[in-house]
Amino acid sequence: MNYYSNGKLLLTGEYLVLDGAKSLALPTQFGQDLHVENIKEPQLIWGSFTHTGECWFEAVFELPKLRLLNCTFDSNTEGNAEVIAETLLSILQEAQRVNSGFLNSENGFLVKTNLTFPRNWGLGTSSTLINSIASWAKVDAFQLLWNSFKGSGYDIACAQNNTPLFYTIKDAKPVVEPVVFNPIFKEQLFFMHLNHKQDSKQGIAKFRESGIHFQKEITAVSEIAETFLKVDSIVDFNKLIVQHEQIISSIIKLPPVKEKLFSDYYGEVKSLGAWGGDFVLVTGNEDTPAYFKDKGFETMLRYSEMIL
Repeated sequence: MNYYSNGKLLLTGEYLVLDGAKSLALPTQFGQDLHVENIKEPQLIWGSFTHTGECWFEAVFELPKLRLLNCTFDSNTEGNAEVIAETLLSILQEAQRVNSGFLNSENGFLVKTNLTFPRNWGLGTSSTLINSIASWAKVDAFQLLWNSFKGSGYDIACAQNNTPLFYTIKDAKPVVEPVVFNPIFKEQLFFMHLNHKQDSKQGIAKFRESGIHFQKEITAVSEIAETFLKVDSIVDFNKLIVQHEQIISSIIKLPPVKEKLFSDYYGEVKSLGAWGGDFVLVTGNEDTPAYFKDKGFETMLRYSEMIL
């Protein structure tokens, strides 16, 4: 059995998507697959592999109790095997809670996950995994996310769809609307990695600290999302980016990324998702890659290279 889930980028509505803003999300050409084979031993043998084919995490669980027997984690910089194994275990246990037949068999399973993007890119290592486990377990991926993690669920919507989409949380339920987003100026759009992976959970916690419901701002960014589909010039697109950045900046009390890092840049720069890391959207021209490379930012993809 093989399951594949798309990666994600949130073009509009970061943070406010949690409170019901209509947000424009983009599934990426990169993602993660999950391959499952039956084995005779009553064990779940798990291996997670990077985009270069290196195994970065291994774990063995006893079935059907799902008891962790051992695990290893190849990293000198972040986390440890036990924490990752416990996170994986919590996802599997939640899937089992919803579907009692999941992993409840006399045989076992050999599972391999394979990323098609570097782990530090922030395109959805966790969300692609959760969506694929949900497909395997035959449970609702949004509920599996919300019961085992936090987040809006837009990443699950991207994992399941191959076109740009509007994502909204309405009455505590996800509303997914496929849309056409194919700007005539897309050759002037780039996605650049900030050489830093941002913890979205920390960003969400910071947003929640205020306890304020930003209804005016939710309405404004929802309108910007809809207008993104209609603009036919990069000039108008840039204006929308500036408006959106100012709104989010006023809420989370952080300066926009352009103001902070690239104040002399001639195009616009927009944060995507949690501010402070991962990818940003950059508008520009043929000189754009060279400008950012000179500043030490070498990972840059054109719109056509990133988005489905």
